[in-house]
Amino acid sequence: MRERAIRIGDFSGYLGDRFSAVDEVLAGDPVDVLIGDYLAEITLAALSVRYRRDPARGYVEYFVDQLRPHLATLAERRVKVVTNAGGFHPAALASALRELIAAEGVALCVAHVEGDNVLDRLPAYQRAGHRLENLDSGAALAEWDAEPMAANAYLGGWGIAEALASGADIVVCGRVTDASLTSGPAAWWHGWGREDWDALAGAVLAGHIIECGPHATGGNFSGFTRVPGMLVPGFPIAEIDAAGSSVITKHDHDGGTVTTDTVTAQIVYEIQGPAYLNPDVTVHLDEVALELDGPDRVRVTGTTGSPPPPTTKVAVFGQLGHQVVNTVFVTGLDVDAKVDLLRAQIGRDVPEGVTELDITRIGTAAANPGTQWDATVGLRVMATAAEKAPLERFDAAARLGSLYLQSIPGYFHDGGAGLTSTPRPRIDYWPALLPMSEVPHRLALPDGSTVDVKPPVHTEPVAPQPVHAEPGKPVATGETRSAPLGLLAHARSGDKGGNSNVGVWVSDDRAWPWLRDTLSTEALRALVPECADLAVVRHEFPNLRAVHFVLRGLLGTGGSSNLRVDQVGKAVGEYLRAKHVTIPVELLPDEGGNHVAD
Repeated sequence: MRERAIRIGDFSGYLGDRFSAVDEVLAGDPVDVLIGDYLAEITLAALSVRYRRDPARGYVEYFVDQLRPHLATLAERRVKVVTNAGGFHPAALASALRELIAAEGVALCVAHVEGDNVLDRLPAYQRAGHRLENLDSGAALAEWDAEPMAANAYLGGWGIAEALASGADIVVCGRVTDASLTSGPAAWWHGWGREDWDALAGAVLAGHIIECGPHATGGNFSGFTRVPGMLVPGFPIAEIDAAGSSVITKHDHDGGTVTTDTVTAQIVYEIQGPAYLNPDVTVHLDEVALELDGPDRVRVTGTTGSPPPPTTKVAVFGQLGHQVVNTVFVTGLDVDAKVDLLRAQIGRDVPEGVTELDITRIGTAAANPGTQWDATVGLRVMATAAEKAPLERFDAAARLGSLYLQSIPGYFHDGGAGLTSTPRPRIDYWPALLPMSEVPHRLALPDGSTVDVKPPVHTEPVAPQPVHAEPGKPVATGETRSAPLGLLAHARSGDKGGNSNVGVWVSDDRAWPWLRDTLSTEALRALVPECADLAVVRHEFPNLRAVHFVLRGLLGTGGSSNLRVDQVGKAVGEYLRAKHVTIPVELLPDEGGNHVAD
């Protein structure tokens, strides 16, 4: 056990994040461990396609190139690296790294964590009586129409901790939870036990905050106009002490900022509610508190933990069918009538077997446009089918292309992008549950030996999320005005399978009672009519001055298969902030443009 806090720096928040990030963070402030997160829910499905085509692949190949120039520096500084870039084949990535390290003549030890890939075990699980029930619907996997093509169980951080304790310098993982990349190193560094619930919970929360990289330093932040260095916001660092409390900061010379608002934004991002489930611990967010600890330093306290549930999530993907997507444009006056005619013409004589034809209008034409593009709206046309043949008969490119001389005035498509009739796979998502005792969590060491990572001894059934009473109708105590919610409130939204979440918060204590009373479930439904027929779950986080909603089913069954243009709900929060609500004038921005949300 070490007395000082461990410093963990992030260098990747998803597959496709800045390639130069490893260069940047190693040129920045000292850290003990670097973590790289590459796996969104849908990423494993894409990697599994590579893996099936070529069993030697299936991992994030460019991660090797990211590390290549820095192997000697890592060895010299004794900086550990932990990543889930192993994707569908962590053993292959570990082997590729060992070959590179040997060629460079550097003394670095690589271990990998495996067992998350349970695709081949699904039939045996079902024969043994495991239903692999859907987290949202409760249906058994056997009822699913799709054929599973990828199935990965979410592992905790103890395999990572064991790897570091065994002397590994680089730990390659597959589908561990994003936060496990942080909690594993913290547990190793501080020598925590499997039942140090509060400390583990604090580390999981710190991992949740930094796992998305610049999300914690101003990226994807509704207050971005007031963030310095937004051209290239830097990557965050978590300093986690022996009790599990943390300070979130960043590299001193990098762009971006760390404030209580940028940290709140990530805390309320893609959570289920005040109880945040992890394979190692259930994290309770009810009493989490934030305070400034200096410039670009936010202290996170109040996190508590309890035993994890006996089950873990398994992300199962399967091909549901095929889809074709194109976008055409409508310009000028009579937009409603133009769209109506196009809908009718595009939907005429649709071949049998096309299961859905979704035509979504995007945007509104300006009343007195300053440019042609101010007068233009998009029309996104998406057709789906179980098999390719109906979509090939639909021939979207020919169908849309044939309307130039027989449809509306001002109709066009993007000539630079063209139109397509080529069907693409449509991938569906099934978030299943499986007892952790059934997942073969293993650490593989470079000498060929393996260490079984046992499931937790003490677990607790998943309890319902805390229920918070709905507020009464807001009582006006002074002059009010109708104005965008975003004049006072920040928001961030994201996806959890087929559900979208959105957290809304204010920066000033004076505005919290107003926000709480204003954002009831009834008010949310009125502001976001897309939720009119959906189950909406509401939570409150008074310490964070935040109201949190789960919009069940807004994203269909998952981001990879729903028909929405904003497939994974990233813009729901900004949509909500644009809605007008009744705001007390005393809370509105002053003449100098200063906001309560500043």
